[in-house]
Amino acid sequence: MSGEVPPNINIKEPRWDQSTFIGRASHFFTVTDPRNILLTNEQLENARKVVHDYRQGIVPAGLTENELWRAKYAYDSAFHPDTGEKMTLIGRMSAQVPMNMTITGCMMTFYRELGTAYVSATTGAVATALGLNALTKRVSPLIGRFVPFAAVAAANCINIPLMRQRELKVGIPVTDENGTRLGESTNAAKQAITQVVISRILMAAPGMAIPPFIMNTLEKKAFLKRFPWMSAPIQVTLVGFCLVFATPLCCALFPQKSSMSVTSLEDELQASIQRTHPEIRRVYFNKGL
Repeated sequence: MSGEVPPNINIKEPRWDQSTFIGRASHFFTVTDPRNILLTNEQLENARKVVHDYRQGIVPAGLTENELWRAKYAYDSAFHPDTGEKMTLIGRMSAQVPMNMTITGCMMTFYRELGTAYVSATTGAVATALGLNALTKRVSPLIGRFVPFAAVAAANCINIPLMRQRELKVGIPVTDENGTRLGESTNAAKQAITQVVISRILMAAPGMAIPPFIMNTLEKKAFLKRFPWMSAPIQVTLVGFCLVFATPLCCALFPQKSSMSVTSLEDELQASIQRTHPEIRRVYFNKGL
């Protein structure tokens, strides 16, 4: 719609239907759009004002629905959803692609230096990287280029559960479909974390699996033999191209508002829900990112 905005749009929820992959992908293509990091402070403050005013029932004259949604996503790209504070640039979802393309591209360019490059990484990732790096000395250089991907996969399997270990101990909030809180579940936390780990690994896969084949071919050509310093910029660009698509598509693999059967919850929580809300068959929770 492009006409004047109606007053009853729920801008707390995504614009697109989140029960379909296409809807979730459309949402995350907007959320992770790298162009949002170029928005000025003035533009972000204007977006915040539009969103806050609309939530209070104040609709500026001439505001269209498309403008409202653009303001909502600009606001969401920079301000914390709980505190409302403006996030640092590198912590925003819109910074995922440029930050990751730089880090990943450099990792893949300088993969032979993994012993130094991973000093600050997790122990699991270091062990995986160094172990595989030793093994790949006896195989082709192309195989060696995939060592960073194995390290990233290992890091995600270790780091995400570690960062969210409190959720594994005390659980995450579960609700009914209307958002009424029913309790906390560690089983829901396990499912949420598993989904995020899978998404993060698959998110990294195209950018770390496709460029090695291309670079392996390019490095045999005269251009890179003459200008070897161009290897890193080309690799970073290739990774960035892959991440522009892989980031939103992999974020969209699982619904942000995930769900599970009541029978899959802990016995105590099951009993509580069956006692107070016997009609409920599924519970819902935020899987995180």
